[in-house]
Amino acid sequence: MRTIGYILQKEFKQIFRNKAMLPIIFIMPIIQLIIIVNAATYELKNTALYIVDLDRTVVSRELVSHFSGSPFFKIKAYSASMAEAEEAMQQGKADAILQLPGGLEKDLVKGESLQIQLVVNAINGTTAGLTNAYTQAAIQQFNRSLIMKNPGGKIAVTAKEILVPYSFWYNPELNYKAFMVPGILVILVTVVSLILSGMNIVREKEIGTIEQINVTPIRKTQFIIGKLLPFLIIALFELAFGLTVGKLVFGIPMVGSLWLVFMSAIIYVFVILGMGLLLSSLSDTQQQAMFISFFFMIIFILMSGLFTAVENMPVWAQELNRINPIAYFIRIMRMILLKGSGFMDILRELVALMIIGITVFTMAVWRYKKTN
Repeated sequence: MRTIGYILQKEFKQIFRNKAMLPIIFIMPIIQLIIIVNAATYELKNTALYIVDLDRTVVSRELVSHFSGSPFFKIKAYSASMAEAEEAMQQGKADAILQLPGGLEKDLVKGESLQIQLVVNAINGTTAGLTNAYTQAAIQQFNRSLIMKNPGGKIAVTAKEILVPYSFWYNPELNYKAFMVPGILVILVTVVSLILSGMNIVREKEIGTIEQINVTPIRKTQFIIGKLLPFLIIALFELAFGLTVGKLVFGIPMVGSLWLVFMSAIIYVFVILGMGLLLSSLSDTQQQAMFISFFFMIIFILMSGLFTAVENMPVWAQELNRINPIAYFIRIMRMILLKGSGFMDILRELVALMIIGITVFTMAVWRYKKTN
């Protein structure tokens, strides 16, 4: 234990003496958390909408008011020509075009069916689908207002309205930041643990100090523990600081046990440190270690469910996620913080992380040779 203690002292001194590494460890993750959480959102707001009103009646203006009063739409311009609106869409000035045909009010009073054209820029399929859904919701709201204003008028009501009461569990305000913060925290912990631990041993190779360590009586296990334990402590500190920022700045709920969060984090960081050790044993330079780390990390992040639901991925991608530790820990963080899940609820994910961790660490220790 004394030998490990001396190695820890040496590692922490080396970390804090490196003035370039301190901002990477303590400042950049928090800045990234604040920026990414605000930027990475699927909430659709201020959709640029062009209105082509060929009717120009009280009814058409009232229908348009349901779009102008919605936070999801921002009316960019009114046009009397569909060609002009389409040209604006080609130039990127419009995301959607709503065309109201002539005779809209007359057909509505007669009780005839109406056709309203909606043209949506579908380069982004998700945005196009949401735009279509919000448009239908605005039109339905318009229909309900007409029925309330004309209960016995000429406007026919073909069916009674069905009221469906609903409640949103775990995120009742539908705050997308509450969904993103736990996932972004996982990414920040991963970056600190994987890149810094992977580059640490490689740095010893580059500067030649690894040869001096090899001739000492320090055992391989002592050297590995002393090298990786500081980054476990730093990663847990990053997680604690990030949770504090998430609570104070974004107001994310913390329904579950924080002790369970940190217990799960220790298991997860154990997995990532094993990956860092394995990558460092395969690399000869820091640049090589960084490129390999980014290669695996980008794949794991994009497939983790942070931005896209795993259930929407192809079957082969879902099967590949069985060896993705980031996917497991993001699920654990969201389950504990948002749902208040207990130990038995996340047991399957914890067991999967432990299996991955033991496998990776065994390969890393076997691959690393003190005589290199």
